[in-house]
Amino acid sequence: MTTVAGHLKPWLNKGLGLFYPEVCQLCQAERAVADDGFVGPQCWSQVRFIRAPFCDRCGLPFQGDLTTQFECTNCRELNFYFSSARSAVVAKTVVLEAIHRFKYSRALWFEPFLADLLQREAAPVLRGAGWDFIVPVPLHPLKQREREFNQAGILAGHLSRATNIPLNTQLLQRITPTATQTRLKRDQRAANMNGAFALRQGAVPAGKRIVLVDDVFTTGATTNACAKALRRAGAAEVCVWTVARGL
Repeated sequence: MTTVAGHLKPWLNKGLGLFYPEVCQLCQAERAVADDGFVGPQCWSQVRFIRAPFCDRCGLPFQGDLTTQFECTNCRELNFYFSSARSAVVAKTVVLEAIHRFKYSRALWFEPFLADLLQREAAPVLRGAGWDFIVPVPLHPLKQREREFNQAGILAGHLSRATNIPLNTQLLQRITPTATQTRLKRDQRAANMNGAFALRQGAVPAGKRIVLVDDVFTTGATTNACAKALRRAGAAEVCVWTVARGL
């Protein structure tokens, strides 16, 4: 079925072409169009997808010839409330730049590129696997007003449409305007996120299997705080998917 959005997309892309030349917005040296997220083939070639072997719990890739399932040393020392975390690609080079510019500089033209990375890896795993909701990691209302959009919400919406798993933005809320995690160490990140999330009034996740979505997984402090709130409210299982994985 052709949707209204489907009819509008060519016009939207043409409109973007009026403001942005058909050139890669990362290297400025090769042709790229709106459907590509303005990312050209050479920059695309720098994307490193995460393939096995990786930690079954946090998704950390492992360099070696390991053929059996394993859990990394860090996960054995941490109390994670999610059953597993997976990321599509490594958070390096062009991916990290695109995420930072998308999130902090309103470079919204990177949306198709980032959404495509997530969908390629997550959709085949999640589709038909019995998950009840896709839930984006929420922003605090002050940050939401400042940024005017939630990058996790945008990515979660794309994944919801690709998997037919309902998007639910009414379960979680961020109740503490936490400091940025970028320069914090692992233990500081966990402390920073302590009590940062809570269930919305009337939210009932009991018995539900929930997919949490965010842009980047680094130590897992943010998604773990979300998973903790959901599990303590009775969620049966929480898994995490992100576009990129910090190493």
